[in-house]
Amino acid sequence: MSKRQASEALEDIASPASKRSRLDFDTPEPGTEELINETNTNGNAQEVDDDDDFEDQETIPAAPIRQSAPTEGYDDLYLDTIDRNVLDFDFEKLCSVSLSNINVYACLVCGKYFQGRGPKSHAYFHSLDEDHHVYINLESQRVYVLPEGYEVKSRALEDIKYVADPRYTKKEVIEMDRTRRTSQTLDAKEYIPGFVGMNNIKENDYFNVVVQALAHVAPLRNYLLLEDFSSKTELVKRASILVRKIWNPRAFKAHVSPHELLQEISLRSNKRFNLTSQSDPVDFLSWFLNNLHLGLGGSKTKPGSSMIQRTFQGKMKIESQAITARADATDRLRFEDADVKVDIVRFLLLTLDLPSTPLFQDELEKNIIPQVPLTTILTKYDGQRAQEHHAQRKRYRLMHPLPPILRST
Repeated sequence: MSKRQASEALEDIASPASKRSRLDFDTPEPGTEELINETNTNGNAQEVDDDDDFEDQETIPAAPIRQSAPTEGYDDLYLDTIDRNVLDFDFEKLCSVSLSNINVYACLVCGKYFQGRGPKSHAYFHSLDEDHHVYINLESQRVYVLPEGYEVKSRALEDIKYVADPRYTKKEVIEMDRTRRTSQTLDAKEYIPGFVGMNNIKENDYFNVVVQALAHVAPLRNYLLLEDFSSKTELVKRASILVRKIWNPRAFKAHVSPHELLQEISLRSNKRFNLTSQSDPVDFLSWFLNNLHLGLGGSKTKPGSSMIQRTFQGKMKIESQAITARADATDRLRFEDADVKVDIVRFLLLTLDLPSTPLFQDELEKNIIPQVPLTTILTKYDGQRAQEHHAQRKRYRLMHPLPPILRST
């Protein structure tokens, strides 16, 4: 049998590639070298980018997980970091960073005030930066742990809540004047509630004496201790808080600071009364009582419309007679009788005439201070003794019923 002829010459057909070892690297064909280089370059760049992303994930810490309740078995976590010695709730409730008075919290570790407790608040950042985790809301007295955000309901914090906002029962108020109670501060120093010192911040001693006196007027004190003033003016609320702190039987220290009330008084009086300059205590007392009266909802025309007027306001009858003089035919001085004018006025404060300072000194070269009974000074208001003042003869008489508390200067 004859062989079939090949359709193509053997030399024109490409022979199969020879087998090579797998350890050898193939030599790239011409024209494919640039494609391979671009592919390798993109792959390396992708690997570098992946490495950078991995490093970034390692350097950025994960945000703390917000919790609605503490982890089981860790209810008292962070409570051992609270420092009661640095806590001072007497200052005005302003954020130490933003100076805002809205939603202010106090750090129970360092005592500073911060606004809010959300993830972007100053208190939240303080908890992360300083590792301080326990905060109390100065309005609601609720305690929270940050940055987790859950509320702490441990009874171990009741003493702090009481110091921040003391509250009294009617029975406790009644016992204040019946029994003398001695308390102790954190450093075991004894003090008597109601008889504690007030900080003289700069020039506010005139304010301190007035508040100390009013804090011991039983009807007004009991009213400020027991009533709820959440709907009243800020002046009334701060006055109530200061009086409650003066009578606090569980205080951390044996003194209080009037800073918070002073700031409100300075604002309302247009800096007429402030902590940097002296003022007349009588002038301040009159202003303070009148503004408390208005803050409690009292009327400017209706008497007895607030606790201030029911406690201090009284009535007085004033008889006035003009003094006129002329010379008669014999050149003698004669006083003509004039009609007596009678007025009924209301008062909050009586002015007493004290005896003048003696001209001569005693053997110790000191002025002798005259001792005059109070009843003698009050004879000015018996309605019988006339006093001459600005070409008028006047007589004063207190009318019944007398006010429960009679204030005089």
